[in-house]
Amino acid sequence: LIGLIVIPIEGIKLIETCWYYGKNPCEMFVLTIALLFSACLSNLVCIAVDRFIAVCYPLLYLHKITMTKTLLIICLCWFCSFTYNFVIVMSNGYDDISNKTDVCYGQCSIVSNFAWRLTDLFLSFVFPCIGIFTLYLKVFYVAHQQVKVINSLVKFGERIMEGSVRRKSEHKAALTLGIIVTVYLLCWIPYYILSVTYNAENAFTIINFVTWALYVNSGVNPLIYALFYRWFKRSVKYILTLRILQPASSLLDILTDLS
Repeated sequence: LIGLIVIPIEGIKLIETCWYYGKNPCEMFVLTIALLFSACLSNLVCIAVDRFIAVCYPLLYLHKITMTKTLLIICLCWFCSFTYNFVIVMSNGYDDISNKTDVCYGQCSIVSNFAWRLTDLFLSFVFPCIGIFTLYLKVFYVAHQQVKVINSLVKFGERIMEGSVRRKSEHKAALTLGIIVTVYLLCWIPYYILSVTYNAENAFTIINFVTWALYVNSGVNPLIYALFYRWFKRSVKYILTLRILQPASSLLDILTDLS
């Protein structure tokens, strides 16, 4: 969605440097950006919780994480993200510089005060990241303990059951998502540093750089998945070649049949 909606419009803004569409479309565009970024962060938190339960409580996973609960959580994340960002956009002013210069009709940006920026820093970055890191530290600790148990079984010649293979898959998923979280932080930390220290003298180039770093982050995650998971690459291949539309595709087991 960021690639389809946000980046083309941001590209136009970068070239034109002006906003000709008025206040309401600007607020709608800014709200869309904020909603998508908040939903992205919410998904990272939910995935961290999912990996935590899968690795630390594997016997309870199928009971706790059902399809119905998953759909409800996804809808709740999008609803909360929309409500939160709607309040932010509506509570802050539209930066119309049409009266300040004869060169540009206006620019699309929402000017928020320091209190809002500080609140957003904690609610949209600090607290979620603390939660994610806490969960992943627990996941990696449990994964390390399980690896030690598996190695001891191999050492004494005991047979490893199928559940060990499943745990290995869960550990790999946790590692991959840990990398995604790390990349997310590297892309977002400069933005929040700039948002807290923002002033009118900040260079236009710096603002554009940290903003586009956020957009790049949305394009990096699929590449990380593609590098780590053969089933992900195979799924994309089936979708792009339209083989997913064939009736036989419903019988494909992408997790085990990787020939």
